[in-house]
Amino acid sequence: MKRYFITGIDTNVGKTVVSAILAEALQADYWKPIQSGNTDGSDMSEVGKLISNSKTKLHPEAYSFAAPVSPHLAAAIESRTIDIKTIVLPLTSNHLIIEGAGGIMVPLAKNNYVIQLARDLDAEVILVVRNYVGCINHSLLSVDYLLRNKYKIKGLILNGNFDPLVEQAIVTYSDIPVLAKFPEQGAVDKSKIKEFAAFVKKELFI
Repeated sequence: MKRYFITGIDTNVGKTVVSAILAEALQADYWKPIQSGNTDGSDMSEVGKLISNSKTKLHPEAYSFAAPVSPHLAAAIESRTIDIKTIVLPLTSNHLIIEGAGGIMVPLAKNNYVIQLARDLDAEVILVVRNYVGCINHSLLSVDYLLRNKYKIKGLILNGNFDPLVEQAIVTYSDIPVLAKFPEQGAVDKSKIKEFAAFVKKELFI
């Protein structure tokens, strides 16, 4: 079974929506190991509201914190620490979509960063790129880090409406393939997720 670690070039780039689309398209399970900002609901609950298939299972977080800040700070606010050695894969025989927290270098604890979970959990990285001023720099720095540190990279997902020159600058930097392009979504619901899922080329993933 395939495991994909969904991370992004920054926070608020659409990781949760992309995770829901892929979970729907592949009928894969979903898991977010670390949640920061749970007072208004978790990303797991959001994905649960967005998927339609009956095969996907949602697995509870290993750590969940109230403050909507980086996990290491959210943990400190609650006088807790994150031990990445305690984060283990949920039991499943299904494909698994694993959503990270924030961008690739968001700290979990001293000298521990979100992206390390991809390697520890033996998951291929899918990098979500959103269109905004600064996205080229953030994208290329993220790609460079992943390549230099020899992560298993499945590909990029472009989220938003990109100027052709912006897209070109991002996708021609490396040989990492673009797996999917999703236009600016606005408000999303089950029907919208199902619509986007229908255009995911499953053969690229499984």
